[in-house]
Amino acid sequence: MTAVDEVLTVEEAAARMKMSARYVRRLVAERRIAFHKVGRSVRLKASDVDAHIDAGRVEPMTASAVWRDLGRVA
Repeated sequence: MTAVDEVLTVEEAAARMKMSARYVRRLVAERRIAFHKVGRSVRLKASDVDAHIDAGRVEPMTASAVWRDLGRVA
């Protein structure tokens, strides 16, 4: 199996994200992450977990952009 199609349990996905299993279950319950039901079990593709992590990425700002944005707030 390659990393692209690797199937993870909730606990394995939580370990990959460095979060709790409870958090991953909440993501599943709120349908904020793609998952598969296998009988009563929930499985997540490693690529879907990685995509969820990447979706939350915040790009760094330059110092001038920070000061420009602070000027708009004040």
